[in-house]
Amino acid sequence: MKKLSIFLSMMLIASMGMIAQNATYGFDNAHTNIRFTVDHMVISEVEGNFSEFEGKVMTKGNDFTNADISFTVKVASIDTDNAKRDEHLRSPDFFEVEKYPELTFKSKSMEKVSEKEYKLSGDLSMHGVTKTVTLDVKYGGTVVDPWGNTKVGFKLKGEINRLDWDLKYNSVMDSGVLLIGEEVEIVCNVQLIKL
Repeated sequence: MKKLSIFLSMMLIASMGMIAQNATYGFDNAHTNIRFTVDHMVISEVEGNFSEFEGKVMTKGNDFTNADISFTVKVASIDTDNAKRDEHLRSPDFFEVEKYPELTFKSKSMEKVSEKEYKLSGDLSMHGVTKTVTLDVKYGGTVVDPWGNTKVGFKLKGEINRLDWDLKYNSVMDSGVLLIGEEVEIVCNVQLIKL
């Protein structure tokens, strides 16, 4: 009986150690942004962002390798500093927000490539289409804020072709140049808060 008690105590301690290594984080929306850039008439760029989103990150261990990451964006929250353009982007010509109100990402892998760099791969679902994308991730660090919250910072960068998600609207200028670029650069500054 004594041996069984010792064994059960050891199992409990070991399981508590495993639980301590697992962590769940939410997005600190006040310190997170989801931005994009697309060429306009080849000579300049238009920048925009999505202001309504939520996400969760679940980890095993402290270095975020193979973290389980998911987030959802309300597409109607798109903002390019031009109300008329934003309405056009919400229309059936582009995102069709009434039919496809959300953009989602679900990770497949988070691989560490150096002390502060990762490769994040996952499924990006947008406009009724799901494709796998890979993003470069830079780890900014982990701190405890003045209120005792554990915060973690990351910067994500990548590029997608909007045509892959059936966002095909464009027009050709008299010069033969397309009005809107097809490649979209994504830059996200993410601050996580431990839940």
